[in-house]
Amino acid sequence: MGLTKAEIFTDQQNQISLIAKAFGHPARVAILQHLFKINSCICGDLVEEIGLAQPTISQHLKELKSTGLIQGNIEGTSVCYCINKDSWSKMKTVILDFLNQDINMNCC
Repeated sequence: MGLTKAEIFTDQQNQISLIAKAFGHPARVAILQHLFKINSCICGDLVEEIGLAQPTISQHLKELKSTGLIQGNIEGTSVCYCINKDSWSKMKTVILDFLNQDINMNCC
């Protein structure tokens, strides 16, 4: 059986790719910004705030949750979402390590 594409890259490369995918849509960035502003909310609140349809918001929440950047807790018939502080901190470390690399030579 052949290798999956993810297996030929380092853990750090795969992590950066997942993070970049999470930030790869402006709706997901808007969701994260809103969650930072109000700490937690339900999907219906995001529909009103961002202006996209509920199924679209749900898909973006699913993507953010799969990366671990947000978490959801069931409250009655709703799910209350918030930033996952541990994952956010780890993500910042991974991205900053990547972005803080210095160029050591001249190109071409």
